[in-house]
Amino acid sequence: MLKRHALPVVLTLSLALSFALLPQRAAAEQAPVTAAEATSGKPITIVLLDVLLQNDNEGLDPTNNEERARQIKVGEEFKRMLEASGHYKFVPVTDAIKKKMAAAQHIGQCAGCELDYGRELGADAVAWIEVQKISNLIINLNLYVAGTKDPKLNFIHSVDIRGNTDDSWLRSLDYLLKNFFLGSGS
Repeated sequence: MLKRHALPVVLTLSLALSFALLPQRAAAEQAPVTAAEATSGKPITIVLLDVLLQNDNEGLDPTNNEERARQIKVGEEFKRMLEASGHYKFVPVTDAIKKKMAAAQHIGQCAGCELDYGRELGADAVAWIEVQKISNLIINLNLYVAGTKDPKLNFIHSVDIRGNTDDSWLRSLDYLLKNFFLGSGS
């Protein structure tokens, strides 16, 4: 009876050891993504693929032009803040990639297409932002960043927004970047 249970235990232990060592191997192979990981002094090339809006109540409270404009403002401010840090240089999204993105599944739901786009553009990292509007009072801003050399997300963070205004969206992005992505004081 004991022998029959030994194989699952051995497999479980070997898988746990493999997963424990995986981050060390991946860290050695991937390009830096966050400012704290950059040590060469050379800016990390990054592409912002999209700022998406997921409106959970589209039927009752349709997405409006102000919210579409906020998506653009969030993307512009994201780029401005990262470039101002001196650690990042943005790679523009080409028309060819925009066309591929329009024909494919949404960014974040396309099984790694984000990394393919980033590699094709020659970027070290890819980023996308998703704003989830639960209501006009409860909104989440989510930032996803992945290195193009490693098929995993290196940075995922979310902040809650209270209120649906330009100011609330931009203050949330500022807070997320300064306190979690760029590090405080950037």
